[in-house]
Amino acid sequence: MHRTTTPALFLLAAILLLAAVLVFAAPARAAEPGDLRVQRTVILANLDNPWDLAFAPDGTLFFTEKCRGLSVRTPDGAVRHLFGASGAAVVADDLFCQGQSGMLGLALDPAFADNRRLYLFMASKLGGQPANRVVRLQVDAANTTVRDRTDIVTDVPFKPSFNRWGRAGAHSGGRLRFSPKDGFLYVTTGDNHNGPLPQDLTRLGGKVLRIDRDGRPAPGNNTPKGGDARLFTYGHRNVQGLAFRPGTGQPFACEHGPGHSDEVTALVAGGNGGWDPAPTPGVSCASDYCGYTSNKPDGSRTSMTDRERFPAALSPSWTNQGVSEGMGPCVFLDGSDWGDWAGRLAVGFLRGARIDLLAMDAAGQATGVRTIAGLPAERMRSLVLAPDGALVVATDGGEIWRLTRADR
Repeated sequence: MHRTTTPALFLLAAILLLAAVLVFAAPARAAEPGDLRVQRTVILANLDNPWDLAFAPDGTLFFTEKCRGLSVRTPDGAVRHLFGASGAAVVADDLFCQGQSGMLGLALDPAFADNRRLYLFMASKLGGQPANRVVRLQVDAANTTVRDRTDIVTDVPFKPSFNRWGRAGAHSGGRLRFSPKDGFLYVTTGDNHNGPLPQDLTRLGGKVLRIDRDGRPAPGNNTPKGGDARLFTYGHRNVQGLAFRPGTGQPFACEHGPGHSDEVTALVAGGNGGWDPAPTPGVSCASDYCGYTSNKPDGSRTSMTDRERFPAALSPSWTNQGVSEGMGPCVFLDGSDWGDWAGRLAVGFLRGARIDLLAMDAAGQATGVRTIAGLPAERMRSLVLAPDGALVVATDGGEIWRLTRADR
C-alpha cells in the first residue's frame, strides 16, 4: 500500500524539534544592565537525578538522588552513599523509583549538630502497597552510615498506575523544609492526577502538612473541621518548592501549573489553594481529572486558584504570565554578600530551565522579576543556601552548582 506524508506533518515535526532544542540546548542568556551576575562552580557532577540538598552547619552536604537514595559530601570532598539502593551503607529494600517518585525531599533537624537527625521523603513498598513516606534517620558522627529509621508519616498517596494524564508515580510533591520561625516540619504533597484528592480533607495528597519531629500534627494548623489535623493548607496541585521569608518566617509555596499559571503563594494556616480538578456536576473529564481540560460549561480552563468556587482561596503572590514551565524549587536569598538582591525569592524551573528572582513587597506580593543570566539552560531541581549564603543548585543534568555574586 502506498503511504504519503503530508507537509503538515513535516511542519509539526520541525516545530517539535525546534522546541526541544530551545528547551534543552538553549545557550545561556547574556547579562543585561541591572542583572545579577554570578560565578558558577560545579561541586559535583555525573549524579543520577539529584533531587534535594541540605547543609550541616560545618558545610557537610547531604543530597538525594531519586533512584539511589541519600548520600553525603564531606568538606574534604569525600562522597559516601548512606541510605537507599544497593551499595549504600544501609540498604532500604522498600525504596523504589517510578515516574516522578523515589527518594525526593531532604531536611536536616534544626538541632542536627546535637542530635544528628535528618528527614527524607521517599516512595516505599512497605506493607506491599506503594505509598510516599517521611522517614527520620540518625547519621553517625563520621558521616559513614545511618541508623534508627523511624517512619513518621506513612500515608502520603502515591499514583499507582498509568492513566490518560501520565505514568504511575506522577505528582507526589515531596519537598521537606523546617520553618526557622516555629521549628515544625513542612511537607508538600501532590494530587496524583486524582481529581477529588486536593479538596479531600481526609487524605494527604495535594496538601502542605505541618508536623512535629515525630509526625504528629503541629498546634495551630487550623485544619477545617473533619480534616486530618496534619494539614496546614490544602487544594494544591503539585507543590515542589517551599521557602520561608527571612525576618518574618512566612511560608511560601512554589507550584507547578497545568499548562498555565505556575504560582507562588504565601501560605496561611487552614488555607485553601483553590485547586479542584474533580469533574463538576454534568461535566466529564478523562480519568475523572479535569486538571488539563475544562471542568466548566463555558469551556474555560481549570484555574489553579478558583476564586469563583472558593472565594476565600489563598491569593497568589505571583503567576507565570499564563504559562507553566515546571516551577519547582525556591529559596529566599539572604545575607550581606547578596547586596541589594538579598530578600529576593529565587525560583527554579524545570521545563523553563532557568532561575528567576522575585522582588516582593511587605505584603508578600511580587513587584518585579529578573532572570539570573549566564547559566546553562538546565532543569533546576533544588535550590538551597549554603552556610556561607551561597546559592547551591541541583540540576536534572546530574550536577550540583555553587553560585555566588561575581561582583562582590
